[in-house]
This record gives sequence, structure tokens and C-alpha cells, in this order.
Amino acid sequence: MKILIPGGTGQIGQMLARHFHARGDAVTVLSRTPQTMPWRVMGWDTADSGPWVEELATSDVVINLAGRSVNCRYTPANRRSIYESRIRTTERLNSVIAGLSNPPRLWLNASTATIYRHALDRPMDEGTGELGGGEPSAPDAWNFSIKVARDWEDAFFATATPGTRKVAMRSAITFSPDHGGTFEVLLNLVRRGLGGTMGGGSQFVSWIHDADFLRAVDWLIAREDFAGVVNVASPNPLPNRDFMRAFREAWGAPFGLPASTWMIEAGSLLMRTESELVLKSRRVVPGRLLESGFEFQYPEWQVAVRDLVSRWKGVRS
Repeated sequence: MKILIPGGTGQIGQMLARHFHARGDAVTVLSRTPQTMPWRVMGWDTADSGPWVEELATSDVVINLAGRSVNCRYTPANRRSIYESRIRTTERLNSVIAGLSNPPRLWLNASTATIYRHALDRPMDEGTGELGGGEPSAPDAWNFSIKVARDWEDAFFATATPGTRKVAMRSAITFSPDHGGTFEVLLNLVRRGLGGTMGGGSQFVSWIHDADFLRAVDWLIAREDFAGVVNVASPNPLPNRDFMRAFREAWGAPFGLPASTWMIEAGSLLMRTESELVLKSRRVVPGRLLESGFEFQYPEWQVAVRDLVSRWKGVRS
């Protein structure tokens, strides 16, 4: 199978490329800053029709991850970059794929579980979940993230591609022991005694173990009946206080200092990121995956985090 991954140099892209490459698939990553990898990495610019278009025309599956990282302050310049890097790239891919005589049979496009409203009251699946945007109490940064997510999906589905099945993956935070990922950031807090409850602690954390993320992608590739939006998340989101408690127990930390909301806001400012990543309640569940018979290897965070800690230690021992 030939896999093309636009924007595949980040953590998720490298995880996917490593997975497919190890399996013997032909993997090509499209990047604006090509680098040496065990798989092929090709430069691209959506403003022109370079060699990447021919690569697209000969691929079986496209997994589009292109987009500026949201791990930054939402300044006007960063907002514009976050928005345009997703929308414009998706529009360009649509235009090219729609014009191919032999297009890829499947296009998986990144989306995000952030698209749902701040939810403490009930789980959000694909059928009954409420999309966010415009809630009176929601901070401006949260509404911006939801607008990006909604417009991104609209751009993805706007153009008909009869020869290409489309799936928008509304992914929760994917946890892996890779260097520099979200797991390592939180683990470093736990190791330093700072891994206590964050904010009020009742906000839900939606997550997925990296093994289940990869298995879900394989499932979506194999299942020809899947199209539209799919939540890619563990079936068991849990409140932040329980999430962090399990993290501490997995590491063996006797305590973790809590961080109040104002501390989170101040820390986010110092770290040049947004507090939304911690304070928004994402109570997302994978309704369609479960209904289709997909079985999670790590459905419970307590088991998943023990595995992740063990693997993190193994890599660094």
C-alpha cells in the first residue's frame, strides 16, 4: 500500500509513518522543511503544482495532518497561521484530488475533539454530540479553536470526490512515550511533584493510547463502509483529578501539588501556550468505532498510563 502524509513531520505524523514503514508500506511525507527520515520525505508547496501532485495521484491513502501547531499563544498572527494552514491546504488537496482520473481511494483528514462544546454533563458522540461555538461563558480562545475545527471540516467535505472516500478524524489527545509529546510534558510535572489536580479538576480529559490510535487508523483504512466524521478517542474519558491521580500512581509519585485556574492561566502565559488545552472539558466518546466492533486494547486510563510510563522508562534506561 502507498501512503501519503502531508504535514507528517510532527509527533502524530512520525508515529504513523513509523507504523506503516515497519509494516512494509511505501510511505511518503510531504513537508515544507524536508528532513532525513527512514521513509521518503518530499518538499511541497500548495501554491504550485510540483512533484507532490504526481505523488498524490499514485497513492492509495492520503492522511492529511498539515497545520500549524496550536501549542502557542493565540496572537492575531498565530491565529491567522493556525487557520489558514489548515483550511487552505485542505481546499488545495480537494481541488487536486477532484481533478485526478485515478485518485486515492481514501482520504483521512485530521480534525479535533475540541469541536464539541465544553461538556461536564454528558458524553459527546458523533450522532448526539453538540458542537461548540458561541457559548456565552466560553472564552474567546475556545471559540476560536471551535471555529477552526468547524471550518476545517466544512472545507474538507465541501468538494465532492466520488472516487475518494473521506473520513474526518476528530481525535482526542494521543499519548505516546515519544520525546516532546504531551505525555512527556505531563510526566515531567508528575516527576517534579507538580502533577496534582489542574483547575477545578472536574473537567473531562479525552485521550487515546498510541497503540489504539494506530489500530483505529488501520480500521478506518480497512472498513470501506466508514465515511464522514469519526471520534478517535478512548471510550472512557475521565475528570482531570482522576486522570492526574492515575498518572501519579503509575509513576509512583507520593503527591502532586494542585494548580488552580489562575496558576494555569499564568503558567500558560509564561509557556507561550493557551490554558484551553487543560481547562476545557472534552468528554468525547467513539460511538461509531464501538458500534462497528472496534475493540480498544487500552480502554482504561489507569492501564494505559502504566504501559506508557513503562515504555518511557524502557527507552531511556
